[in-house]
Amino acid sequence: MSEALSFDICVIGAGSGGLSVAAGAAQLGARTALIEGGKMGGDCLNVGCVPSKSLIAAADAAATGRRGAAFGVDFPAPMVDWTRIRAHIDGVIAAIAPHDSVERFESLGVRVIRAWAKFVGPNTVEADGRRITAKRFVLAVGSSPAVPNIPGLDTVPYLTNETIFEAAGPMRHLLIVGGGPIGAELAQAHARLGIAVTVIEQGRLLSRDDPALVDVVREALQQDGVTLQEGRAVKRVARRGDDVALTLDGEEILGSHLLVAVGRRPNLDRLDLAAARIARSPRGILVDRRLRTSNRRIFAIGDCADLPGTGPLAFTHVAGYHAGIVIRNALFRLPARIDPSLVPRVTYTDPELAAVGLSMDEAKARFPGCKVFESLFRDNDRARAARATEGLIRVAAAANGGILGVAIVGRGAGELLAPWCLALRQGLKLSAMADLLLPYPTLGEASKRAAGQYYAARLFGAGTRRLVGALLRLP
Repeated sequence: MSEALSFDICVIGAGSGGLSVAAGAAQLGARTALIEGGKMGGDCLNVGCVPSKSLIAAADAAATGRRGAAFGVDFPAPMVDWTRIRAHIDGVIAAIAPHDSVERFESLGVRVIRAWAKFVGPNTVEADGRRITAKRFVLAVGSSPAVPNIPGLDTVPYLTNETIFEAAGPMRHLLIVGGGPIGAELAQAHARLGIAVTVIEQGRLLSRDDPALVDVVREALQQDGVTLQEGRAVKRVARRGDDVALTLDGEEILGSHLLVAVGRRPNLDRLDLAAARIARSPRGILVDRRLRTSNRRIFAIGDCADLPGTGPLAFTHVAGYHAGIVIRNALFRLPARIDPSLVPRVTYTDPELAAVGLSMDEAKARFPGCKVFESLFRDNDRARAARATEGLIRVAAAANGGILGVAIVGRGAGELLAPWCLALRQGLKLSAMADLLLPYPTLGEASKRAAGQYYAARLFGAGTRRLVGALLRLP
């Protein structure tokens, strides 16, 4: 006989979103179970955000010396020690891991079950010989690297974001298939650490982002030594001695290592969703804006959730956002809904590329009278002083000054996006940003300058000049 357990809420998946739901539910007094067959902390802690940003930080340290000459400070060429870089990455993961550990969650009152879960009914799962029922389930099972159907790929060793940090070392030539955020970030990081890198992208680099802003990132990657092959598809993969060979339209490119970075797929195979009467699509579990599945007692969050009509939202911060929505729905019975238009994203290249809200083209298409305003980093005094003038801010605004979307490329773009995220969340107009009193000199002034352009034509126009002229004639 299987052990029978019953809970108020059962969370499947101990990544960012699942951990947030479990911690919140337990601290609010709900009898909470958390089931995880893999590593606690999920993709972000173990093979995603944390190790990749740790590697990027190491690469930035290597690049700092190369930038010194522009300031009159010369450094010797960096000596890259991959053993110590690996230790740095492992150390960062280890420092964060206790926050996501079984011990911490058990101390909060969560029953943690280390096993893979499978539905056996609409409100029951099996895991490690236990039958678990709950009033509400939350599926937070995340995603894995997608593997493209390229002839010969299964005959060669290749890396994904889940394995490249284990293989971190003195690669001779890294080939990257995929020019999205993961491909771009890892390409630049490895190039800065002295490895030859070629990126092959069948479309264009960072295709979801504003082409004018992507141009800035593209130039930076090339300056760091990354070879870009855009608009070219890999036709075949083969072994050539110790090398991997990629065939592109008759040309063959050889490399010592191959990284596949062409997107993500939801981790749904083990769940038996049909047994729980849960509908799915190729992109994930179908949900409504309250993150409910077709089985209204079951929610799906994070990478595995598919809200029709939206693009991919596979970000750690989205999983955390989803967790808050589910807590309000499942425990407080409030009809909280997600708003995909508020989701920001950042590509952590140098310079960074960040955006929130509608793209410039989307805003123009959907809102008559929409105008786009720009502020260039080269016009910002702090950027000049730091010799970080490669960048700009673009803001799409409605005719009434409402903010529709913002895109930033440049040093610290992810940090500069924060006040724009707040403005969109609170429904503020450009006047809120234009009226800010900011310290000088800061990069934040570039945002204020972009917002101020909306009012500049009106402020310095003929009507205002006539008004001032009339007032000046008064005694």
